[in-house]
Amino acid sequence: MTAATHFRTCPTTGLKIDRSAENLIKANAVVAVVFLLIGGLFGLSIALTRWPAVHLLPADWFYLALTAHGFDVLLAWIIFFEMAVLYFASAILLNSRIAAPRWGWAQFWLMLVGALMTNVAVLQGNSSVMFTSYPPLVAAPHFYLGLVLFAVGALIGCAVFFGTLVVARDEKTYQGSVPLVTFGAITAAIIAVFTLACGAIILIPTFLWSIGIISGVDPLMYKLVWWGMGHSSQQINVAAHVAVWYAIGAMVLGAKPISEKVSRMAFLMYILFLQLASAHHLLVEPGVSSSWKIFNTSYAMYLAVLGSMIHGMTVPGAIEAAQRAKGFNKGLFEWLRKAPWGNPAFAGMFLSLVMFGFLGGISGVVMGTEQINLIIHNTIYVPGHFHATVVAGTTLAFMAITYLLVPLIFRREVMFKKVAQWQPYVFGLGIAGISLFMMGAGTLGVPRRHWDITFADALSQFQFSPAAFLMLALNGLSAIVAAIGGAMYIIVVVCSVFLGRKIGDNEVVQLGPVSGAASAAAVARYGNEGTLKIPGTVVLVAVFFVSFVLYYFVNWKYLAEVWPLK
Repeated sequence: MTAATHFRTCPTTGLKIDRSAENLIKANAVVAVVFLLIGGLFGLSIALTRWPAVHLLPADWFYLALTAHGFDVLLAWIIFFEMAVLYFASAILLNSRIAAPRWGWAQFWLMLVGALMTNVAVLQGNSSVMFTSYPPLVAAPHFYLGLVLFAVGALIGCAVFFGTLVVARDEKTYQGSVPLVTFGAITAAIIAVFTLACGAIILIPTFLWSIGIISGVDPLMYKLVWWGMGHSSQQINVAAHVAVWYAIGAMVLGAKPISEKVSRMAFLMYILFLQLASAHHLLVEPGVSSSWKIFNTSYAMYLAVLGSMIHGMTVPGAIEAAQRAKGFNKGLFEWLRKAPWGNPAFAGMFLSLVMFGFLGGISGVVMGTEQINLIIHNTIYVPGHFHATVVAGTTLAFMAITYLLVPLIFRREVMFKKVAQWQPYVFGLGIAGISLFMMGAGTLGVPRRHWDITFADALSQFQFSPAAFLMLALNGLSAIVAAIGGAMYIIVVVCSVFLGRKIGDNEVVQLGPVSGAASAAAVARYGNEGTLKIPGTVVLVAVFFVSFVLYYFVNWKYLAEVWPLK
């Protein structure tokens, strides 16, 4: 392939696009959406089973669905899409050729084969070990082998990403430091290497155990190493979706960061501290010292949370500064009222930002506090929290940027524009309900892994309060709303990619209120930083802190009522 045919120039952004990288982005994004569909259907069936009045699935099918749902959405959907994000943030944003495209395809096929193997093992009915797969539960050998292949494929994708950064630097395809979005992707990839290595380290001996070569796996050792993957994989998501927030703000509104140095420092804090939050899964384990627990659930966690708080101010602050520069200066919130809420990319991004902060962030800090964790951890509060982070935060952000990738990468016009406009709101409403009502049920003591809280077939009966049944019913209704929003996304994206009007080679795409070329170019090189005159954002941050403090001390009150003194 000649240099002329190896690249195309995007008429909207002016970026040189490596066709090999473009094809890898397309392949990974399409497969990601397929796994979102599969995992979403399993998730809906789980919510309808938890709803006592419906109780859709029998016990064996419930745990099968729970295992498949966890893998397909927490790993397959998100990590396939993150591979697309890594290739976009390196080869595309840096105007570079992709390093070793054949290895990129090795990443894709290894991950796909591994994901299919794991799904087959689960659907065969003898691997219903749930997402955590704690020993002494044992799955079929190809369940673990599929996970290992998936992890190795993702590691290869990270290596291709880092190789592309080296190519771009050596060939001087960009000037100065890498763009902030690329820096965020580097953060995600560094955490991914640690995460996937932990997965391979613990899953290989577990695979050997499943085929009888070794006699067993120590459960505590398994949990300690496995959560290096299980929790840290969500930190990849946080770094990736924060990078997506910055990208969408720049591409739709031409938003510039208030301070690139501060934003980069916040990403760096993720690398140093964020994965340590996995400690909250081990707070009741006797084999881990109290000093380790206290350090990781206090000082280390506060530093990790500080990184997210910085992004929680700089992203809306950059948007406010960009809007005020356009003349939206009346009062505290004209910039927010006049934002492009009809643009699904912007709407999805801002809803992701708000729900990740208020629902996921606050609940995460509360749940990561050692004393409070003891009354929350094995309740349904925990999946309520990570639905706020991984679904309301990551999935909604990835959905949002898809509306920009379809015209820019797939060169297709987005179909069903009204459906696309409403999709982030429908999906966001459903996921907010799922998170809130699961956390509410968890606060009332509903267990996280039991398929029937009525305990109809148990020898010893236990009756939860009527409020718990109400919470699970509302969770089921919210899951239906979220499933409708997910179906809207999948229909719009699939139809657009395969049936949408082809965009001409020289046709400029309008991404937002700012001209397409000017706004999209901002993501590749921000230029001058934004203004610090952001009073509206300061008020929003103050509301967040007040909400956080109130909820934090409410949970200490719950803790005080666990052992009443009479």
